[in-house]
Amino acid sequence: MRVEAREFKAEELKEPIAIFLFEDDRENLDFLGSLKGQVEKILSAENFKGKEETLAKISLLVGDDVRVFYVVGLGKKEKVGEDSYRIASALASKRANKDKVKTLYIYAGSLDYRLSKAITEGAILGSYRFDKYKTKKEEEKNQRLEEVYICGADSKGVEVGMVFAQAQNFTRDLVNEPGNVINPITLADIAQKVAQEHGLECRVYDEKEIQEMGMQALWSVGKGSATPPRFVHMVYRPQGEPKEKIAIVGKGLTFDSGGLNIKTGDYMRTMKMDKSGACAVIGIMKAIAQLKPQVEVHGIFGAAENMPSGTAYRPDDIIRAMNGKTIEIDNTDAEGRVTLADALSYASNLGVSRIIDMATLTGACMVALGEYTAGLFTNDEEFGEEIFSLSKLTGERMWKLPMDDKRLREKIKKGEGDVLNSGGRYGGAITAAMFLEEFVGEGIK
Repeated sequence: MRVEAREFKAEELKEPIAIFLFEDDRENLDFLGSLKGQVEKILSAENFKGKEETLAKISLLVGDDVRVFYVVGLGKKEKVGEDSYRIASALASKRANKDKVKTLYIYAGSLDYRLSKAITEGAILGSYRFDKYKTKKEEEKNQRLEEVYICGADSKGVEVGMVFAQAQNFTRDLVNEPGNVINPITLADIAQKVAQEHGLECRVYDEKEIQEMGMQALWSVGKGSATPPRFVHMVYRPQGEPKEKIAIVGKGLTFDSGGLNIKTGDYMRTMKMDKSGACAVIGIMKAIAQLKPQVEVHGIFGAAENMPSGTAYRPDDIIRAMNGKTIEIDNTDAEGRVTLADALSYASNLGVSRIIDMATLTGACMVALGEYTAGLFTNDEEFGEEIFSLSKLTGERMWKLPMDDKRLREKIKKGEGDVLNSGGRYGGAITAAMFLEEFVGEGIK
């Protein structure tokens, strides 16, 4: 999809127009000129107030033409934020796609860089569908929203919004691909391809090199599968001296059966998505290469399949991670944190000041916070607050969970190794984060 900033007048267009309204505020309808009265009457008849996440489709006969308007609610003016515009744009885009509209115009009043970026993101993200495996008729293949024009938008905001949203949709595609398409080897190949296309460095380590580097944790999780694990290190280096060096680490279980502690059928379903953290790393590196910040960024993930077999790792195994610490395996289905132990150890040796680790790590976090909020864990309160504040702008719901319970920490210190890979059911998301902290170098946020 192409999104552009453009000036236009409602009365001169024949294509559908999306108009954003604050709750109980019809000011933006002035944009419609002579058509305002008719639209306003229909909205009143429909009792449309402009509440957040509401949309009214209005069709008018103007001369010989049928004019279509999507009126989208932003919510109460005093509560509207950047994400309100993103959501409204996504609703309009989704409805336009449903109506097989190819070109959509958007009017949302006065726009700055941030709102222009948010509307652009919403338009692209809202039109997303993963339907490549659906058999389609020829005429259905071209019935998608192709062009979006935003009145009075900031051009730079639109440009950056496109980079963000396209990287997110690219990531969604990777996450949605099934395990018979994406495995550790093919995921590493995709990372290399993205690096080549965008001028990034990329090194892929095979199963032999993984063992030679002392990554017994990643190797152990992946050795039960017929497809061996891979370790991927992508690098973006800015021109000139970087302001900071950071690492972005993702969990890359291309499929998680649970291993010898095998999942039941219902819980094994959707485990193609256990690679989401690694897919996000690739998508982020793709965006960073285009945005070119003055920061050196290392994108890192270990890719593995957690499968049961005669060569699979076992409960009671004791494994040495790259940083020298030993891990006693309590449950083979707590495998993501085991692979991340080596990824975090590797990242800690790169001279970075911060590490951002992303993972579909444990169902315990969803039990605590529900399906729509991510758990945020940190060893540095200031850094945690920075991420939490940014999450509010992006609409990525997060909630900070505590890391200071010494009694919980004792649960992963029992056993015959330095650390257990599971602290039990209660506080499971917190003990998982405490486990990961054991593999982060001293002084790194």
